[in-house]
Amino acid sequence: MDATTVLADISGNIGTVGYGLAAIGPAIGVGIVVGKTIEGVARQPELQSKLQVLMWIGIAFTEALAFIGIATYFIFQG
Repeated sequence: MDATTVLADISGNIGTVGYGLAAIGPAIGVGIVVGKTIEGVARQPELQSKLQVLMWIGIAFTEALAFIGIATYFIFQG
């Protein structure tokens, strides 16, 4: 097995590993956003509706990072 074969094997699987690593960031981000929203509602229950709307917007932007990771995998696959 020469160096060219080894590089071909690594590059074939690196996209899957890359997406797995790219999904860690949004998962942590969503956890932080939801946790802070729960904390905010616990402190001021009257702001629940406003905080919930902001939470969903934050989750949407955070999950966009995961979709960018998926798209990057398909763009550079080839």
